[in-house]
Formats: sequence, structure tokens, C-alpha cells
Amino acid sequence: MALSVRSWVANEGGKHLVLVLWLGANTLLFMRTFLMYYCGQQYHYLHQMLGLGLCISRASASVLNLNCSLVLLPMCRSLLTYLRGTHTVRSRKARRLLDKSKTFHVACGVAICVFSVVHVSAHLVNVVNFSVRYSEEFPSLNVARYRGEDPRLIILTTVPGITGILLVLILFLMFTASSYCIRVSNYEIFWYTHNLFIVFYIILIVHVVGGALKYQTNFEAHPPGCLRANQTNPDKTEEESGQAVGDGWSCREEARFQPNSPETWLWVSGPLCLYCAERLYRYIRSYSPVTIVAVVRHPCDVIELRMLKKDFKAHPGQYIVLNCPSVSSFENHPFTLTACPTEKKETLGIHLRVVGDWTERFTELLLPDPGAESEILPMVQQRRYPKLYVDGPFGSSSQEVFNYEVSLCVAGGIGVTPFACVLHALLDGWRHFRLRRLYFVWVCRELQSFYWFAELLCALHHKLWKENRPDYLNLQLFVSQTDGLQNISEERYRPLSSRLMIGRPRWKLLFEEIGRTNKHKRVGVFCCGPKGISRTLHGLCNSDRYSGTTFEFNKESFS
Repeated sequence: MALSVRSWVANEGGKHLVLVLWLGANTLLFMRTFLMYYCGQQYHYLHQMLGLGLCISRASASVLNLNCSLVLLPMCRSLLTYLRGTHTVRSRKARRLLDKSKTFHVACGVAICVFSVVHVSAHLVNVVNFSVRYSEEFPSLNVARYRGEDPRLIILTTVPGITGILLVLILFLMFTASSYCIRVSNYEIFWYTHNLFIVFYIILIVHVVGGALKYQTNFEAHPPGCLRANQTNPDKTEEESGQAVGDGWSCREEARFQPNSPETWLWVSGPLCLYCAERLYRYIRSYSPVTIVAVVRHPCDVIELRMLKKDFKAHPGQYIVLNCPSVSSFENHPFTLTACPTEKKETLGIHLRVVGDWTERFTELLLPDPGAESEILPMVQQRRYPKLYVDGPFGSSSQEVFNYEVSLCVAGGIGVTPFACVLHALLDGWRHFRLRRLYFVWVCRELQSFYWFAELLCALHHKLWKENRPDYLNLQLFVSQTDGLQNISEERYRPLSSRLMIGRPRWKLLFEEIGRTNKHKRVGVFCCGPKGISRTLHGLCNSDRYSGTTFEFNKESFS
């Protein structure tokens, strides 16, 4: 598939620019610190003792300081939502970069792990050199207490050594628990280990307090390599040594050494305070429990939850984070809003699929009687519900649907939830939006899944027909599982039946059709579904098959 430069720049240019700047900052900081310890006069004697291990350990430490400060910023969800929702970030390209916050967080995390390995390896070499190259000439420069001291004893009896071991253990737990297989199979492990970041930062600040590495403070009065009284340089003749002393290379005083001032706290204190302030704000905002108005059981193990919260305001495409203490006091799970509070109704709604331990236990508390599973149409059951806390709302890429004249929304299964709220907003009134044409493609394995939002889709269809804009919404429904296939037979759902197709969408033909009918326009492509669909759409958005039409790819991702 040929690549379009214009489309590639629109979709990949911004994030690759940020990537280059980030890599450049890491490289510049690494090289600057490396050269300072390699060539700096104040580190001459320390470098003489430790060699390249000193330069590499300090250079990697500088990179770690940078990334330990940056890794927190993408997790300030409320701040990112504020930036997206105000005029602070006017450019659509800049707002789309905010959607890559999770990717940047992961990149910083990987950099921390990689340079931690480099840092630890270099310091292991340094510990051996401290023992083997014990300096009789400059005792204050030593970390070892005597020549030949066991390096393991040095590690286990110094503050940097003990805290370093703890940091490695915590980082190992956080990194392994962040793998995709663990997050999918057991999200609780990922959640609890990731919250060890608080302990990690406390130990990180203490780690540099030990002052193991020292620099020379009086290199002007004691130039590196100078000759002290009654000392001759074995590499020089007596005549050359006398000339050196006469030229001013004699030591006027003994070398004095001082531990490096801790710098880590300067790097991490700002982002850490910002993140803690944001978490405090979110805790205060979500302190009052919401009122559960209704619970609806839908086909295919999907539960609809209608809630009421005072002074809650949200925009279509945003998501919230739920906490149910009866299930777990510390676990928080994100869910896209499928209904936002409006002037006509104050309730907010979500749809959640019962997959995993948390959703299963949560559903049992909401609906202890599973008697409605065989029903196709929703059934409301009233009862006394558990306490539920809502944090949010938070911004996502789906908010940009209305900022294009033409948008293509592609949903896979329960991935339809970000677009349900968009459809609700269009039902309330579509004329005041910039959006003038919406292509909506929904792919499901089972026919019954379409009943989740069947009434919403039909209501929007009838509204657009009455207002003489039937071409505003191009609706395509695909069911991929053909075993025992039935059609949507209800009369009130006839608009859906006529748009239902068997199999999978032919994406290339769809993009060619959109490209022909919307030449010289920017089309927003929004996807929430399996990775296979996402990769296919991403590739098509970057191809050059559609002359004059630029497809801008946006993928839904919770952080």
C-alpha cells in the first residue's frame, strides 16, 4: 500500500516530532553529563579511580531524572481534560497529541527501565573499582573502608546500595505487571503494583542522599595531577619534574572533596506535586457517592447503568472512572459515557460488558437475580444498590467527532459506547455542530448486540428523515457470526434491518467511496474496537489512494 506524505504528516507528523524532541533531549542530557564527568577537572581523581563506569552511571542518572519527571505528566488526566476543553489548545493537531499521552507515558516508563539497567550495571562496576582501586592518597574519596573490601558488603551497608536494591525490585514489579497479558488476565495486579510509584519516588529522593560520589572543590589550588612537596612524577625525569614545579604545577594545598548535591528532587518535585494536587482534587470531586437511578440488563452480558450526580457536567465522547467499595476500595475502572446530562435529563449513563472478576462482582451487586438473560429487549429492575463513586469526566479522542465536517466512526462490539453519546447529542440537535455528515459503521459478532442502541439509532434515523437530511447519517451494521443467523424482525427496527449486512466491512471500498464524495476535505476517522480493525484503518488513513482527501486517524484509548 503506497504511502501518502500528506496523510502521513497529518496522522504521524506530530507524534514523531514529539518523539524526536524527546529522544534529542535524552541524548543531549546523556552526552552533556558524560562529557562533564569524563573531562571535568573536579572529577579527575574520581574518574581516575572508577573509569568509564563513573561517566555512564552519572549520564544514565541524568536521563532517569528527566524521565521520572516526565512520566507523571501524562497521568494528570484532569489537567489534560482542561487543556482539551479550553481555548488554551486551539489547534486540532495539538489536541490530537493529547490522545497520545498514554503512549508517551509508556515510552517514558520503558526509558526508565532501560536506563535503570544501564545505571545499575555501571554502578556494579564502580563498586568493584572502589574496592580494587582503593586510594591511599585520597582517603576521603573512597566508599570502601579498605582495599579489597567485598563489593557486596559495600552495597548492603550504604544508603545508595540499599535504596538501589529496593528501587530495582519495585521497578521490576511495576514493569512486569504492566505487560499486556497481566493487564488483561488480572487487572488488579497491574493496579496495585502501579500504585507502588509513591514508594518508588520516596526511595528515589532518599537514594541520592548517601553522597557516595565526590568532586574536588579546590582544583585551582590543587590542579589535577599536580606534584605535592617531596613528590616526583615517576613518568618524568628529575629535570622535567623540576621544570613542572617551576611552571606552577606544584600543589599549593591538599585536594579536598565534597559529595555531589542531590538533584533528583529538583527534577521530580514539580511534577510530583502537580500529580498529587490533581489526585487530591479528583478525590474531593468524587467524594460524594452517586445515586443509581436504574439498571438495565441487555443481551450478550451487557449492563446499562443510569446514575445521577449533582453538578456533573460532561461532553459527548468523554469517560468516567468508577469505584465501588463493595467490590474493591482501591480499584478504579474507566467507562465511556453513553449518555451525558442535558437540560432535558440530568442522568448520566454507561454500558459495561461483564468480562472479568470486577465486572462480575459488580453486576452481582446490581442484579443478584440473573433471570433476564434470555430476554432480547432491555428489562429494568429496581432494588437497593451499592455505593458508587464517579471520578471525571475525562477527555478522549471521540470529542473531536464534531470538529470535522465529515467523520467516520467505526465500532467493534462494545466499542460502540464512545459513539453512543455522540448519537445522543445529534438526536438532541445536530444543526449547531460543525459536523455535516457522519459515517457510522458498527461490527458485532452476534445479532442481539445491536439491540443495545437499536432505539437510539432508529430515533435518530426518523429525526433526520423528518428534517429532510437523510444523508446526514450513513449507517452500516455488520454481523460477523453467521451461525443460526436471524434478521431484526421487529417493525420498529426496520431502518436497522435494511442496513444490516453479513460478514465484515470492505474497508478499502468504503474509504474510496468517502474519498470520492468528500474531495479536498479532512475526514476524521474514529475507531474503538479490536486491534485488527484499528491497524487496518490506520494503514488506510496513511495511504495515497484517495487524491485530495485526507483521513485523520483517531483511536480511542483510556489512560
